[in-house]
Amino acid sequence: MIATDRPANAHLAEPSAAAFAFTCTHADSASRARRGYLETRRGPIETPVFMPVGTQATIKTLHPSEVDRLGAQIVLANTYHLMLRPGADLIDQEGGLPAFMRWPRPILTDSGGFQIFSLAQQAKVTEEGVRFRSHIDGSLHMLTPERAVDIQATLGSEIMMALDHLVGLPAKPRKIIDATMRTHRWLERCVAALAESERPRRGVLFGIVQGGMEPDLRKLSAEFVAASNVSGIAIGGLSVGETKAEMAAMLDIVVPELPVDKPRYLMGVGSPEDLWNGVAQGIDMFDCVLPTRLARNGSVFTPDGRIDLHTRIHRESFIPIDDECDCETCAQFDRAYLHHLFRAREILALRLASVHNLRFLVRQMETMRRALQDGAFSRAHASFLDRYRIARPKAAEAL
Repeated sequence: MIATDRPANAHLAEPSAAAFAFTCTHADSASRARRGYLETRRGPIETPVFMPVGTQATIKTLHPSEVDRLGAQIVLANTYHLMLRPGADLIDQEGGLPAFMRWPRPILTDSGGFQIFSLAQQAKVTEEGVRFRSHIDGSLHMLTPERAVDIQATLGSEIMMALDHLVGLPAKPRKIIDATMRTHRWLERCVAALAESERPRRGVLFGIVQGGMEPDLRKLSAEFVAASNVSGIAIGGLSVGETKAEMAAMLDIVVPELPVDKPRYLMGVGSPEDLWNGVAQGIDMFDCVLPTRLARNGSVFTPDGRIDLHTRIHRESFIPIDDECDCETCAQFDRAYLHHLFRAREILALRLASVHNLRFLVRQMETMRRALQDGAFSRAHASFLDRYRIARPKAAEAL
């Protein structure tokens, strides 16, 4: 288990003044995979990296110190949820998200666009922005590119995402084109808003590549975002129900168009095989609710694939989830006990499974970084895929 030597009050410390920068230190000769590090105000981040999702300023069921101990270097929080409850101004009063959620390391916030289109009621897109009603109380809100930047700067995140226009797929080509072009125009407004912002804790801005499953549009969007004044580039609109082959095809189009000196972030991807394949295609950063959502439903990762701790086969299984894992769950508890906790609906089950799943993914990223440093990534990638049995997702696990 990775330990931290940070003092208990590290979350209160002022961030360093170091500029945001990305450095690639190793590249695989047989793929696009690369190892590097991000320099941020709140410390360095080794890449490739997986970011646990703390939607409402918390990784569900876990204490921040647990998340820190399992080796997470950066977490993600959600602008849409936090602007509605408790509100960015309240968080600002305590010194921003790091102080509010007691997380001493970097934080990335998304723009809220995905949640508006998936959760909000009566969302209406205009050139100005998105008008919507809260899923909590029905209150009316307007999110513009400028307000998305201002809210994230108020929250004090290290990395802020530009507001983008999402469309559900399948959709008519004209609708996808309109949304992609609007995403580009909104990006320009986000860049201008950040340049004009006087918020003292404002972070850096990432742009988002869109374009649906249209190859030419994806390439055009990648070129546009790559030429923009942003610190990093995210790839959105994938892992939304398309096949793995379709996602790979879009990455093959997008990644070659992106600059080598900026980090590449694939949004919403978190299954172990997709992390390995994404890194092989040149991705540096990932996030997803999948590991913690699966954990709360009793599904946990092992080197051989996922297992369901609810099933009776684990009732008398006195071995850890994964005897290769160094997480606190595997070090102290066996499958039989976890099976009992889930069957008894004990909250501890959710915590222990979440610790394991997040540590499993962190360990995968550590393995990739070591393999890249040693010039052995392709061999390690093949070894993982040969052993890992890919699960067929259930409807309840849909993201």
